[in-house]
Amino acid sequence: MPQAPLASKDGSLFRQVLKCYETKQYKKGLKAAEQILRKNPKHGETLAMKGLITNSLGRTEEAFAIAKEALRQDMKSHVCWHVYGLLYRSEKNFEESIKAYKMALRFEPESQQILRDLALLQVQMRDYLGYVESRGKILQGRPQLRQNWTGLAVAHHLAGSYVEAENVLKKYEETLKNPPGKGDVEHSEACLYRNAVIAESGDIARALEHLESIAKVSLDKISVMEYRADYLLRLGRKEEAEKAYRALLNRNSEKREYYKGLEQSMGIDPEDRRAMRAVYDELAEKNPRSDAPRRIPLDFLEGEDFKQAADVYLQRLLKKGVPSTFANIKALYADTAKRETILQLVKGYLASMETGGEVPTNGEANGDKSKPSEFKLWTLYFLTQHYDHYRTRNTAKASEYLNQALELSPGTLELHMTQARIHKHSGNFQKAMERMNQARELDTKDRYINTKCAKYQLRCDRNEDALKTMSLFTRNGMRVKNDAHGGPLGDLLEMQCIWFITEDGESYLRQGNLGLALKRFHAILKIFDDWTEDQFDFHSFSLRKGQVRSYVTMLRWEDTLRSHPFFVRAALGAIEVYIMLHDRPHLAHSSLSNGNRESTDFEGMSPADRKKALKKAKREQQRAQERAVESAAKAKEDRAKNAQVSNADGEMKREDTDPLGNALAQTKEPLEAAMKFLTPLLELSSKRTETQCAGFEVYLRRKKWLLALKCLIAAREIEKENPVAHEQTIRLRRAVDSLANGDIKEPSKEVLIAELESILPKQIDLESYNEEFLNSHKDSPKHVHGALRARHSLNPEDANIAGELANTLSLENLTLKEAIEGQTLLADLKAGSKDYNQKASEKFPDAAAFQTAVQELWGL
Repeated sequence: MPQAPLASKDGSLFRQVLKCYETKQYKKGLKAAEQILRKNPKHGETLAMKGLITNSLGRTEEAFAIAKEALRQDMKSHVCWHVYGLLYRSEKNFEESIKAYKMALRFEPESQQILRDLALLQVQMRDYLGYVESRGKILQGRPQLRQNWTGLAVAHHLAGSYVEAENVLKKYEETLKNPPGKGDVEHSEACLYRNAVIAESGDIARALEHLESIAKVSLDKISVMEYRADYLLRLGRKEEAEKAYRALLNRNSEKREYYKGLEQSMGIDPEDRRAMRAVYDELAEKNPRSDAPRRIPLDFLEGEDFKQAADVYLQRLLKKGVPSTFANIKALYADTAKRETILQLVKGYLASMETGGEVPTNGEANGDKSKPSEFKLWTLYFLTQHYDHYRTRNTAKASEYLNQALELSPGTLELHMTQARIHKHSGNFQKAMERMNQARELDTKDRYINTKCAKYQLRCDRNEDALKTMSLFTRNGMRVKNDAHGGPLGDLLEMQCIWFITEDGESYLRQGNLGLALKRFHAILKIFDDWTEDQFDFHSFSLRKGQVRSYVTMLRWEDTLRSHPFFVRAALGAIEVYIMLHDRPHLAHSSLSNGNRESTDFEGMSPADRKKALKKAKREQQRAQERAVESAAKAKEDRAKNAQVSNADGEMKREDTDPLGNALAQTKEPLEAAMKFLTPLLELSSKRTETQCAGFEVYLRRKKWLLALKCLIAAREIEKENPVAHEQTIRLRRAVDSLANGDIKEPSKEVLIAELESILPKQIDLESYNEEFLNSHKDSPKHVHGALRARHSLNPEDANIAGELANTLSLENLTLKEAIEGQTLLADLKAGSKDYNQKASEKFPDAAAFQTAVQELWGL
């Protein structure tokens, strides 16, 4: 039976509880709830509100216990079920939250608040059919609000029902008694959204007709023009499309999409370069200050035409002293002929300056005035970048040209930054960091150079120095009141500075500090989870403000969020750590105390010595953890002197109980933890060989044979002769051949053997197969590395691996990065690297990695 209503006074107190919760006056609300419960200890709805407020104060377990008691007292109260759903939502258990909301609607089916909360979760979970149903009920309850009509249209659109979505928007427009004013932004956006829905349904002709009818009331004129040009082109009305794209270029002559649309609308054959050039010459003359109509022709011109156009373009930018000149044209370096032409032209400029001392002139460059010294400066800078580019790298020549440029202008920031970059590419990472820091000191107010300096410091594993550098531009460093816990690092975490956190994690991984590496990678995981959860704010806001097109675009972007390059890097790093922890569990205790995962050879010790060393590492790790906690506590006390840790209502901020990441490193199930990172990678970055190879490593260790095979097949399809996939193929073949009868059930085993047989038949000798792969790719360092790693797995006692690896140093196409990868391979195989380091230092004399026998790869 439903509970009896509260007395008048208590009812007034209950309304006060609701108001206190909405205004976040939690202590006051809790006091009022307890006052009601003293008289009515079994009142379910008051208990539910007490639980909700308790949860807001950070006492989650207690809140759930109170909410369950509320349900026991009043099982048929929609308030109790609604609160139960809100508690699950706060814990991000959306499935259980949806169940609770649906139970609440059984007892109060007309509740707009519960329907809205349910709809928010359904669109968050991408349950579009359920979202359509909920939005329909919301509209029935309050049809006078436009946002409810728009919300239902969006629900149908996301569910793929374009006709229904358009009908909803059309019906609302028919209900309007008076036409909206010309300045009605919401109506303008709704009209353009309806047009976009029609276009997505494939009816382009009707979309164009509708666009023409709403053009006058639409405030976003650029979108109208872009839609119209696109529709005309897709309908084959090329003359009108050409006029539309020319009108767009009159407004923005730098947008490449407009040029591409103009080319298609004019019907010019891409092979007819003369006609293409005539169009761009006309546009360049019409837009004398635009870069695009001068740069785009360089992509398709060839021979003498290319040389003439490149000459004009390069002189124009060099005379203006544009530092990004090389960045603008380096994409052309994929073409050898164009690369040589550009070098010939720029060297000609320098020779002209050195012989005659005058600035060369050609074509439209005649109108650009430049001092000879300035033109020579940027010409030298261009040549420096040319010889520092990976396709034409010659660090000696790059340094020669750079030194000449520095003589002309020793205070130019770009020159000092490039000097640091040259040292990086030559392998002297310490000197690169020092030079970049000197460049930073030339302009301490430049955030970009400050960031570059911090990045170089992280690549040198100088984590504290990097954090100190970054702190110059954080709230803590600028001496502004800092509420974030953890000082500068807390600032960067609060600002979600994903590049720094990722680089910091990779640095700790290189150092063998697996705990802190995982700490950073999990911070990246949390940031992306936060971005996903941030959608909640926009599900209602975007409909309320009428920004529907941007909202739909945001939802589609969120669906691919974890394909972001920084998430991929962090995920692959975390997976690597967890695989290491699975293969060598002692690293969970040794990484922090030793600072390098190879510094203590547990595997080479006797059982008694290993036990002693492990106990010692655990003690040192515990002391380090205690020191970190003490340091955090002291920092908290210092902050408490200047700022209150809790807000006025006692909403506590959570302290980090694992600052060094020890708990993460000491997980009992590292492969299960790795799946948190692997699953989104396989879903959204499945076209990357690194993803599939990482999936293979995890599934192979979990003995998920079919899933490992699936990843292997995908990796081979992406890159047929991938060296990592080759080595993994051999390992899988050996693992399957050694399976006992009970290791895998018969249907799965039959599929596994049949599929693997198509890749690598059982009768083929694995050593011969590997040697054949090695001989066919002997000129590729990466393939040689993969084959030698496979050979070591087949024959760990092979003594020729070090020698053959050293032979790769004589390959002309060997890069510094590949040379260091070879050094890392020797360390992994526990093979001697003295001869390798000696030969490598002769080939790369400036590379500190071979001179100091550093065993880690520094990202280039």
